[in-house]
Amino acid sequence: MSEPLDARVRRLLSGVADPHTGTDLVASGAVRGVGVSGDDVSVDIQLGYPALGAEAAIAATVKRALEADPAIAHAAVSVSSRVHAHEVQQGLTPLPNVKNIIAIASGKGGVGKSTVAANLALALKAEGASVGVLDADIYGPSQPRMLGLTGRPDSKDGKRIEPKVNHGIQVMSIGFMIEEDTAMIWRGPMVTQALQQLLGETNWSDLDYLIIDLPPGTGDIQLTLCQRVPVSGAIIVTTPQDIALLDAKKALKMSEKVNVPVLGIIENMATHVCSNCGFEEHIFGEGGGARMAAQYGVPLIGSLPLDIRIREQADGGTPTVAAMPDSDIAARYREIARNAAARLALRARNKQIQFPKIVIQNT
Repeated sequence: MSEPLDARVRRLLSGVADPHTGTDLVASGAVRGVGVSGDDVSVDIQLGYPALGAEAAIAATVKRALEADPAIAHAAVSVSSRVHAHEVQQGLTPLPNVKNIIAIASGKGGVGKSTVAANLALALKAEGASVGVLDADIYGPSQPRMLGLTGRPDSKDGKRIEPKVNHGIQVMSIGFMIEEDTAMIWRGPMVTQALQQLLGETNWSDLDYLIIDLPPGTGDIQLTLCQRVPVSGAIIVTTPQDIALLDAKKALKMSEKVNVPVLGIIENMATHVCSNCGFEEHIFGEGGGARMAAQYGVPLIGSLPLDIRIREQADGGTPTVAAMPDSDIAARYREIARNAAARLALRARNKQIQFPKIVIQNT
């Protein structure tokens, strides 16, 4: 008895791997429908992560795999994306209007975490997601400068704060409330309370991802945030340098201890690009991020160069992904964004529903 064509199509699709999750399209649940008309077939693929920059390539790969079979004359393939909410730490409730929170962490300062966070947010936006950024670095808020925002945020009802918006990204930071050169001389509990207020009292609007730029290190503030904020996953930023890797490992272990899954490691400043000749060299060492990823069983989701344009554009308020959207650097950030979001898409979905609070008063 010959194999039905629709079953044959699904068998063929089980041999096609998603380039960002590494799992086949059938096992990942991406195949939404298969249509058959004679020896022509149609396939509807829906990815669980934003991937505007890869949808055409994935469709072409699927089409080639199907049309290579002699039983199929023509294959029509459509690829789309839909972001779902994913599980957070046990006992925590997701924020209203925020599907997923991704924490960007580092074991120490100076590794480019905030620059990566800003560009990663813009890369997710470029891939088709709705994105916000919470600047959780109270002592050194840098997202307002990097994302080109100034001034105090508005409040429509005197209770909730409206995020400021630029480059299509919703942003909240303590930096909006103070002068740029004001030192925040606060103890840990004050910082934690301020961050929880910024997070919970901001009127986020239908976000697929909220990127939290954590303070560097693994102290009380970071620990408290990871225990009280409903985080879907964390990304560790490091450089290839041995000293930076030592501290990055501590950030990774902290995430594991508080049951926040690590989506991957980003190796920043992996190579230096000469601004005159374009020559790349490994001035901070080579392969450190890959070795750390292998040691802890966490994927290395991308490497980024030390390029003067990244610094200049972030300082100017238009990070590289927005300033040079067609550049190789922007393409690297977008690949990292797809890899991170795809890793999150593999995790269990969050079934909790946030209902608004109803208060009944006697009048």
